[in-house]
Order: sequence, then C-alpha cells, then structure tokens
Amino acid sequence: MVRINEHYLKLQASYLFADIGNRVRDFQAKHPDTHVIKMGIGDVTRGLPQACVDAMHSAVDELARDDTFRGYGPEQGYDFLREKIAVNDFQERGAEIEADEIFVSDGAKCDTGNFQEILAGDAKVALPDPVYPVYLDTNVMAGRTGQQQDGRYEGVVYLESTRETGFLPRFPEQPVDVVYLCFPNNPTGATISNEELARWVEYARSEGCLILFDAAYEAFVRDPSLPRSIFEIPGAREVAVEFRSFSKTAGFTGTRCAYTVVPKDCMGRTSEGQKVPLHQLWLRRQSTKFNGVSYPVQRAAEAVYSEAGQAQIKELLDFYLENAAIILQEMRSRGFECVGGENSPYIWVYGGKSSWELFDLLLNKAGVVCTPGVGFGRCGENFIRLSAFNSRANVEQAMERISKAL
Repeated sequence: MVRINEHYLKLQASYLFADIGNRVRDFQAKHPDTHVIKMGIGDVTRGLPQACVDAMHSAVDELARDDTFRGYGPEQGYDFLREKIAVNDFQERGAEIEADEIFVSDGAKCDTGNFQEILAGDAKVALPDPVYPVYLDTNVMAGRTGQQQDGRYEGVVYLESTRETGFLPRFPEQPVDVVYLCFPNNPTGATISNEELARWVEYARSEGCLILFDAAYEAFVRDPSLPRSIFEIPGAREVAVEFRSFSKTAGFTGTRCAYTVVPKDCMGRTSEGQKVPLHQLWLRRQSTKFNGVSYPVQRAAEAVYSEAGQAQIKELLDFYLENAAIILQEMRSRGFECVGGENSPYIWVYGGKSSWELFDLLLNKAGVVCTPGVGFGRCGENFIRLSAFNSRANVEQAMERISKAL
C-alpha cells in the first residue's frame, strides 16, 4: 500500500470554515425565514468590467476561426499582457520591473502556496500572526514544521501583529530564511508605510533572507503616500518576490488570473554557497508544472489597462471601499475599535471578548456572518473580520441589524 505524505495530517486550519458552516446551518434550521447576510468571505459580488467582457468575447471569437486560433500559450504568460503589467503596475510608479520578470498565473493563492517548492526543505520560515492560512499550511505540507501545539506549529517563527505593534509584524528574534508579508493586510486590513517597508527590505538585505510579498489588495490603496509594490523600495529587487491578482482588482475570482514578479537580481544559494537566480528556478517550476492561463482570460486581463478598463475597475473598487466606509463608521459608532476599511476591503474589529463569542453574537442576534479572528492565528483572538465584498443593500441591512442588536 502506498505511503502518504504524513505532513498533511498535521493540518488543523480547516476546522475554522467547517465550524462557521455548521453554526450557520444550525442557525438557519432554527430561523428558516431569516435572510443570513454573509460578511466574512473575501469574494467579490459585482460583475466583470465591460471592457474585460468585450475583450474576452473577441478572444473567444478568435479561437473559433482557424486563421486566428491559438493552442498552447507560453507558460509564463503572453507578452501582450506581461508588457502591459510591467509598464502600468511598476515602471510608471518608478519600480524597475521588466516584462520577462512577470509570470502570469491562475491565482495569487496558488503562487504563494507553490513558491515554497523551490526553496530548501529545511528553510526557516517566519509568518505574521494573524496570517492568511495558505502561507502556513503549504509549509506544513512541505514538512518545514513540527506538530501544532496551543494553536502554533513547532519550527515556525511567528511575528506577532497586535494592537501594540500597530498590526505590523515584529522583526524576527532569530535568523530566518523566508519572511511572508501581506499589505494591505489580509485579514487585518492594516497598511504599511514606505519607511516601514524600507526597514523590512534593509532587514532582508542585511540578514540574507527572502521576502515573499503578497500585494493582492494593492488596488484598494487610495493614500498616495503608501507603497503599492515592494519594488518601489530601493534594493527590493535583490531580496523580494511579489504576488498580485486580478481577482479583487477586476473581479476575476471566478475567471482566475494573477501574476508573480521574480526579479532576476533575486538570488538563492545552494548548500555549497553557490548563488542561483530564483527567476531561473521559478521559470523551470512553472514550465514543468503549469500550462498557462487561457488566452481569452489573458485578453480580458489586458483590457484592465485600457482607458475604459481603468475607469470601470475604479468604479468597482470605489464601490467596495464605500461599503467598507459604511461598515467602519457603524462599528466605530457602536464603540468598537477597528483597523482597515480605508485602504482595504477588510475591517478588523476588536470586540473585547472571544472571537467565537463575537461570531455567535452577530449570527444569533443580527443574522450576520463574520470571520472569527482566532482562525487566522493566536493574535486574532478577540477580533473578527468583516468584508466589504457585498451588495450595498446587504451592507446597509447588516449594519442596521447590528445597530439594533448591540
């Protein structure tokens, strides 16, 4: 009988959403006439921008004709999209990123989970707490951790992000090889300044570690003083990889398109100390294990950068940020301390009691579903996450219910 990868048996994170689902089902069974408003999930609710839809239709029509048909595309992505990304997302903001350093994929979640494959099995990993679970779980699967004890895995360096730290992770107190950062942050909605991000780049350069920077929510940044890419920081090309997504930017959660930036200056090393470009390794990994994003989807992503596309995605992003402002105002008016919601679609709410107590309170008294903060790590206890990805009617109704219930 075949042996399994027993590291999978260490995983504990799946209990969170299973528990949420069970509690919601129990509530609905007892209150079948209540319209439950789900404000915990980070999925978009508005339709795709028309510019993207039109581009996708045109691309499908191309595939229907022999003379314009395309089969397998380049695993790294078509040049027409990579070039648009390089210019619009980086070069126009002063970041020196070239088109061939961009790898188009089917999701930032996939890439943040897969990138650890090209790193040594004994690499020491540092993670923020609270954290997006994919960073942790994929390293558990790879065998970089021990067992879980008291909500944390042996062998992982946890960087506490608390009210006392302004929800920014502390620097590691021991040597590490890899640091995961996410800004605007999921789940807390916190942002990072240029000065603070520069400190992380300097740390990585001085300590010889790699920063895996998740910028999936950068399009929600409205404060011009805040960085939208780590590559806006001098020296970051040598120590950072960045992950981005069209999921929240243009509503591609069901369409699937994202990209990862791996600068050619960013190096790893062998056990003998020989330097190896991570770009070379990621190129080989993607060419071997990934067959590219479909042509119509990449044409739709290209349309994001058109004049019409830019106007349409701004309207979508502004809509969600207006939802966030409504949530933020209501929760603060009820006396809750909140973070996020201004340059982020997430509102991180401190309730002064256990996360599950807060969850049950909102569900049972208001029919509103949130995400318990403790599901993102020990430092998430006493918090909940509310998402602005919903209809305006649902957001307003949820806030009205919460106002009456609390």
